[in-house]
Amino acid sequence: MQTGSAAPMPIPGHFDPVPVARALAPRSDGRIDLLGLSKDDLRMALETSQLEPKQAKLRAKQLWHWIYNRGVTDFSLMTDISKTMQPWLEQRFVISRPQVVEAQVSTDGTRKWLLRSDDAQDYEMVFIPDADRGTLCVSSQVGCTLNCRFCHTGTMRLVRNLTPGEIVGQVMLARDSLGEWPSTPEGRMLTNIVMMGMGEPLYNFESVRDALKIVMDGDGLALSKRRITLSTSGVVPMMARAGEEIGVNLAVSLHAVTKDVRDEIVPLNRKYGIEELLQACADYPGANNARRITFEYVMLRDKNDGDADARELVRLIKQYKLPAKVNLIPFNPWPGAPYECSTPERIRAFSNIVFEAGISAPTRTPRGRDIDAACGQLKTAAEKKSRAELDRQAEGVMR
Repeated sequence: MQTGSAAPMPIPGHFDPVPVARALAPRSDGRIDLLGLSKDDLRMALETSQLEPKQAKLRAKQLWHWIYNRGVTDFSLMTDISKTMQPWLEQRFVISRPQVVEAQVSTDGTRKWLLRSDDAQDYEMVFIPDADRGTLCVSSQVGCTLNCRFCHTGTMRLVRNLTPGEIVGQVMLARDSLGEWPSTPEGRMLTNIVMMGMGEPLYNFESVRDALKIVMDGDGLALSKRRITLSTSGVVPMMARAGEEIGVNLAVSLHAVTKDVRDEIVPLNRKYGIEELLQACADYPGANNARRITFEYVMLRDKNDGDADARELVRLIKQYKLPAKVNLIPFNPWPGAPYECSTPERIRAFSNIVFEAGISAPTRTPRGRDIDAACGQLKTAAEKKSRAELDRQAEGVMR
């Protein structure tokens, strides 16, 4: 918190992401969205609407079950709530889902959704199916402020943070699409969540924390924290808090091992340098050999992919005694990108050096490239429209 007349600390990107550019507009129909509320907030919403406290506690428990265990959005389908109470709820509350603007399916089975909020903001989510798991890549912000040069999302401006409901809503929508209600831990296609979509999760910490607590709650979605990974570009002051208050797996977008190169491709490095970042990784609560920290490393031709880079990566991991693995990510191209992907031979050579040092360094197979759903490619089609087009579109949605 700023005190006195001290100037705010600048951060790379279009503007400091801590004060958000645009506040969330209230729902146009005046109703309260129950999706994303904690159990206590759900009960309080009912009490605030003049429901007697004892009844509010009972109704909140029932609603929680219907919302997160059954996936129901229509109060009239909640069979243990009286028919006189159902219209009362309908008048005051809503259980939302993001509006689907476009849904695409890649030739490899990857699915991407372009979503729209109640205030006409667009963001994306991606589902990646594998033989033994299904991973949902979830966005935390509309746009991004970090300006990472290899990332298409980083060329967008940050509009606002997503709310807990909008973050949870992505998981709910995926479960709707996969037909995975009622919620059971066995036989799920959606088994894992990665906070690796649009935005920097640790610059929207409270909303991400509150959303993931709902996802992990045993009475509803019940996804284990061991199956959730939060990725950060290195917001060092928030990393320990994330470990303590959320407790999920940590992934770090490292992408370079020297100051000059990381300053260029991950500008946040100018604020929180490599040494400071790696020390925060060493201090991350719960990190051990069973729950290793993942370092994400995008392979950029003649930029960060040399043998010397691989050896320095090994040295740094060992210097800080990090329980780590490295995901090597072939660069996914996009129009106007300033880099090229490293050759397969170069990626193999880099991987071998890291593997021979006893550190796992698999190469991630690109998924969803043909629908721009691969790592670093997320950028909503709305960005290509003029400001006037977006204003007309928003006006139409809000009517």
